[in-house]
Amino acid sequence: MAEITASMVKALREASGQGMMACKKALTEAGGDMDGAMDILRKKGLAKAERKAGREAKEGLIAVADGKDGAAMVEVLCETDFCARNNEFKAMVQQVAQLAAQCPGGAVEGTGKITETVQACFNKIGENMRYGRGIKISAPSVGRYVHHNSKVGVLVGVEGEIDRETLDGLCMHIAFADPMAIRSDDVPAEEVERERRLAAEQAAETGKPPQVVEKIVAGKVRKFLADNSLLDQPYVRDESKKVSEVLGAAKVTAFARFAIGQ
Repeated sequence: MAEITASMVKALREASGQGMMACKKALTEAGGDMDGAMDILRKKGLAKAERKAGREAKEGLIAVADGKDGAAMVEVLCETDFCARNNEFKAMVQQVAQLAAQCPGGAVEGTGKITETVQACFNKIGENMRYGRGIKISAPSVGRYVHHNSKVGVLVGVEGEIDRETLDGLCMHIAFADPMAIRSDDVPAEEVERERRLAAEQAAETGKPPQVVEKIVAGKVRKFLADNSLLDQPYVRDESKKVSEVLGAAKVTAFARFAIGQ
């Protein structure tokens, strides 16, 4: 059997991020072969991940990255805020965002490379973590916003002339107003029906005539749609204007808002 030297253990530690004893044991098991030892550590890391997979990942970070034809935003989850503040975890999330930015537009699934990147960080930190979701938006102008704690992020695609200040303001508006859709017609039908049903139940309790109840329900549904469609919302920086008025001729083509835990 090949002699396991301190320099071999050191090299494996630096390459894998694992502890000294784990590296020495893996090298011994692999007969001094570095690649074999890495495979052993990787397999053990995966086994460890499976044991921890049942533990819920409620914390995490959001990151954005630019690509050649747009920008991407990702959410990576972990168990504790302590892990989310770890520099290794932060760097990994940003790397995942960069990988997502290389993908086609639309929802970004967890590719093999993304999974490997998250797994490598797990192997170093040892806390359950997983890729949550991702999206890439391609448009002539793409705004991006990540809150200072990296728990809320926004991407928005816009066609037409728009200045940087307005684009940044639009991102911040989406972050705080949390619209469901760009236009009222795009609000999910099941959400509209749920609101209509609740409004009808509440209005019926007033004992007013059916035609009055119908008007009350219609009014509440209109307000619900206005409150949840981006273009109809009062702009957060000037509530005397709707978002549509602030945009002028510019057109929002797509947006996404991620918030950890939502």
